[in-house]
Amino acid sequence: MTLIPQLKTFSSQDWVDIVLNNFDEFLQDHADGERKVAANSMGLIAKYPDKVEMIPDLTQNAIEELVHFKMVYKLMLERGVQLRHSMPKDEYAVAMIKKAHSGRIERFLDRLLIVSISEVRGKERFGTIENALEDPKLKALYRKIRIDEEKHGSVFVDLALLYFDKDIVEKRIKYWEEVEDEIFNSLPLRPLLH
Repeated sequence: MTLIPQLKTFSSQDWVDIVLNNFDEFLQDHADGERKVAANSMGLIAKYPDKVEMIPDLTQNAIEELVHFKMVYKLMLERGVQLRHSMPKDEYAVAMIKKAHSGRIERFLDRLLIVSISEVRGKERFGTIENALEDPKLKALYRKIRIDEEKHGSVFVDLALLYFDKDIVEKRIKYWEEVEDEIFNSLPLRPLLH
């Protein structure tokens, strides 16, 4: 059985209301996020080219994230919403990285697990939005993305298990569950994925 990080806190109705009332802004953030995650997968390949076993999965992940970007961007075009000229920092991701180990090997494990728990959070948030949407086309889009995010959460743990002992991975997952919960609850409610 695959290890998957578990969330301790779930999205509130207040967050859902903010997203639904600012959906175009949410789409801009969503598009930015898909680009960042695709770039992150390719960045892991660039930083750790010696970890050849992970290259096929990271490449596939980058492709799937770019497909998500294409889907979201198509919706944005239909709604007359432009991409932002610059992508603001993701406060959630920045806060997570600050809690990571600094050693090369330890940071490698942490980077994989940060992506994993972020994907789990994405699945939870996309599912929450999917359930709240009334438009069948939008519901279908977010259903597809939610299903892919669920798979992505386990892919990064599986990659960690290629290089690290299961006990070490389990211990770090528990650490990241606590850290993610603390960061998630410290951020203001905004029409953003994180």
